[in-house]
This record gives sequence, C-alpha cells and structure tokens, in this order.
Amino acid sequence: MFTGIVEELGEVTAVETLDDACRFRLRGPVVTQGAKHGDSIAVNGVCLTVVDHEGDEFTADVMAETLKRSSLGALTVGSRVNLERPTAVGARLGGHIVQGHVDGTGTILERTPSEHWETVKISLPADLARYVVEKGSITVDGISLTVVEAGPDYFTVSLIPTTLALTTLGRKQPGDPVNLEADVLAKYVERLLAGREETK
Repeated sequence: MFTGIVEELGEVTAVETLDDACRFRLRGPVVTQGAKHGDSIAVNGVCLTVVDHEGDEFTADVMAETLKRSSLGALTVGSRVNLERPTAVGARLGGHIVQGHVDGTGTILERTPSEHWETVKISLPADLARYVVEKGSITVDGISLTVVEAGPDYFTVSLIPTTLALTTLGRKQPGDPVNLEADVLAKYVERLLAGREETK
C-alpha cells in the first residue's frame, strides 16, 4: 500500500524487451536503501516487484497486462520516473490510500501557469469518470492529488512548486500520457451499493 507521496525522482537506466514483458533497471538512491528481492516499489504509480538490487539501482519485470494498462511501455533509457516505497504500518497517511494498481491512462491536455502554482488539465477515460469528484483524490503517475474540477471527460489539478520540482508532472507536456488510479474507496462503495440493489 502506498500514499501517493513521491519519495524521489528516479531514472530508467536500461530497458530489456521480452516476448510478453519488459525488464526495467531504474536508479533511485532513496528507495533502494534496504531494498531486498521481492520488495515493492511504485514506479509512476505502478506497484512493481524488485527482482535484483545493486547499489542505487534495481530491476523490475513488467508483464504485458501492466504494459497495456499503463504508460510504462513508453519509458526509455533516461526517462524520469516517480518512485515511492510502501508505507509502513502506523506511519502517517500523507496522501490517500493508493494501491499501485493503475486503472488506465490519461493525457495531459493543458498547462496553465499561475504565480504560485500551475493548473494541469488531464483527459479522463469514460469508465473512470464516475469515480472522480471535485475535491476528491486521484493518483496521477503515482502522485496523490486533489481534483479541482471534474468534467465528463477530463479533470484538473493544481500543482504546488514542490510537486512541479520533484515529480514527473513538472516536466510532462500536452500530449504526454500519465497513469491514473481512482480512489479505491469510491470503487468499493459502488460495488457495495450495486449489491444492495441486486438484493431488493
């Protein structure tokens, strides 16, 4: 389980394309501290398993299903990525509950700079729109953000200088893909309410 508070901006150092998967080597001095085989690390919001770890780098395998549902397939050597280790039990929940299970991808549509922040407009797949509400939470590339405006096929978020400086959203431009994870609480509520309707 993650919180969507990015620990560091890492870098892809190698990409190996396999028949039905991909193996990434990533550099992240913070997240590799104490890392072991089998540990989880979120990469742009996708929960990946550490295969090998050496120095400040680790490798992770990404299966075809994950490549299809996320933007990880677009990563190349030199790509910057948001990295986060799982939250410890009893730690402060700085963002919101993030599973690292990406629901789909959106596209950066617009960036509107202001004096102290920047508003970013992102496209929203139709099957995720019902989970996105004004002032609710959403995960974009692994970053826990608050929705400013929720449209039928888009949403906007406001980014503070820290987020712009320390995450991929400070670099991404219109047309770039981003990983989206809807608030898991909204999905559970929907399922529970559907069950109540079926029993009537």
